[in-house]
Amino acid sequence: MSLLALSRWQFAITVMFHMTFPAITVGLSVLLCVLYGMHWRTGNPVYLQMFRFWRRIFAVGFAIGVVAGVVITFEMGLDWGGYAAETGPVIGPIIGMEVVTAFFVEAGFIGVLLYGDGRVRRGTMFAATVMVSLGTVLSSTWIIAANSWLQTPSGFAFRHGRFEPVDWTHVIFNPSFVWRWPHMLAAVMISAAFFVAGIGAHYLVKGRAKAFARRSVSIALGVAAILLPLQLFLGDHVAGAELPRQLSKLEALEGNWSSTNTGYVIFAIPDQQARRNIAELSVPCLGSAIAKDLTCRTPAPGLDLTPKADRPDMAAVFWGFRAMFFAALLMFGTVFYATVLRLRRKLWTARRFHRFLTWSTPVGIIAILGGWVTAESGRQPWLVFGHLRTSAAVSRLAPGELLFSVLGFSLLYLVMLGAYVAYIVRTMRTGPERDLPLMTIEAR
Repeated sequence: MSLLALSRWQFAITVMFHMTFPAITVGLSVLLCVLYGMHWRTGNPVYLQMFRFWRRIFAVGFAIGVVAGVVITFEMGLDWGGYAAETGPVIGPIIGMEVVTAFFVEAGFIGVLLYGDGRVRRGTMFAATVMVSLGTVLSSTWIIAANSWLQTPSGFAFRHGRFEPVDWTHVIFNPSFVWRWPHMLAAVMISAAFFVAGIGAHYLVKGRAKAFARRSVSIALGVAAILLPLQLFLGDHVAGAELPRQLSKLEALEGNWSSTNTGYVIFAIPDQQARRNIAELSVPCLGSAIAKDLTCRTPAPGLDLTPKADRPDMAAVFWGFRAMFFAALLMFGTVFYATVLRLRRKLWTARRFHRFLTWSTPVGIIAILGGWVTAESGRQPWLVFGHLRTSAAVSRLAPGELLFSVLGFSLLYLVMLGAYVAYIVRTMRTGPERDLPLMTIEAR
């Protein structure tokens, strides 16, 4: 395997591992604010029980996510020396702002969030929870700003072999950031909503902690029902801002090599070298209809329109997009059915739906990971799209040492992910009963 391929695999594995945790914790941090605020306002012990239970899952995921995020920063300098040197004047200050505005805020208040319950005033506890949540949102904001600039770079001049900012407003609020940031924020909220709903449904199936379970499922499905239609609107505008500038990404995610297919490809096994699909399944005329032509005359663009040296890997882009898209369809269907059950007053008696909801716990995470694969693979072979090729940005390292590093990191991430899943399973088995306030337990 080449040095470029090894470096790309190491960075991709690290980013995918890291993104698993913000996909849960950013949304959970907002939920914690809502739950403690409701407890403070109403005095209902169930909200405090929910706060304590979800805080435990948030805390461990938050810690692992921070550690994995730090590794990404080191890999930028070690594996991608050319990238760090050329984009440093732009990317460096953005990442620095994440540290100053997000990490410092989180570090200043995370201790109160985790250990202040019962030790500080409720107002102080609520304020600390809000500040930690604000820190997670700020962190995602700066990361999306940096990544969006790589997708649609603006506000810079290339001088002395480096990208130098000339207008920070255009650097940060680049064409895709305006839509990608709310799109990502909605995505992590929806992902956390399905995570919460799935675990809450588990307790409905088991007949345990019913007050806790019903409120968890109700709040989570309510949030998802509000955000999913908004997410459709935001996703359409992300495509409108990004894909016209990256036609090769659009061509790859459509799954066509030539511009002759008016259908929509739902399954394909692309052969990049032969420039054809070994096998594919296409719905006739649907691609043309998506392009707002019901006459079945408008074909989807093919990847052959892009020069061979500028083509992304079709398989990664195609399947990354389909993972995101099909997961989104599943979530839409789930929320729609849940709304029907709620209106018919059968949401709490539909045992089969509760079991299905339990199995759908990770669907939001899968959608986010699919979206990141689409965005990053579709940008190739560019790191800064249209300006800096990935092959020109990689560091000249010893392949043997890099291979050892890739295997070592992969094993470590697998162990850490397994440990986190095991922790969630153990927490679920212990249950939220232990999190009831003492006065409530004594009253029973």
